[in-house]
Amino acid sequence: MGQQIGLFFGSFNPIHTGHMIIANIMAENTGLKKVCFVLSPQNPFKPSKGLLHEFDRYDMVKAAIGDNYKLEVSDAEFHLPKPSYTIDTLTILSEKNPQQKYIVIIGEDNLVNFSKWKNHEQILDHYGLYVYPRPGVTNSTLLSHPHVKMVEAPYLDISATYIRQCVKEMKSIRYLVPEAVEQMIRLRGFYK
Repeated sequence: MGQQIGLFFGSFNPIHTGHMIIANIMAENTGLKKVCFVLSPQNPFKPSKGLLHEFDRYDMVKAAIGDNYKLEVSDAEFHLPKPSYTIDTLTILSEKNPQQKYIVIIGEDNLVNFSKWKNHEQILDHYGLYVYPRPGVTNSTLLSHPHVKMVEAPYLDISATYIRQCVKEMKSIRYLVPEAVEQMIRLRGFYK
């Protein structure tokens, strides 16, 4: 059956403490061997305006992970046609690493629209979902699916938009992002 790897997709613009806490909970409190942040160059549902270059976002994720061997980052989607869809990434990763079993990590808020995702049935049947709770979300019928597992985690409502706004207004983002990410944003002048 191979090792189970959780895939945490996102634009991570920037990666923040909320992402790190969820990833770590998934890595430590489930059967997952590792959690991999899969950086999306461009989300099909989000316009790319105000999106920092993917290499810069990749560097920030790498800095955030530091020496945590249970977390890693993937640039798999950088090499796919844009916008990239989760199912295409999963297919490519599975072909490259047939011994791995991939599970998609998503927030409960994304579960509500999951049926709109490209080939969502295939994602459910072949991979499955680990879902973390989000504030103010109504229960999705998908929670009863045998391949959907709700993982207990704190409600985290840190927003990347809020962080970018703080940077623009020269306000502190300490504790909102990992220290290494804060330094990188400051030193490289991101989001100014």
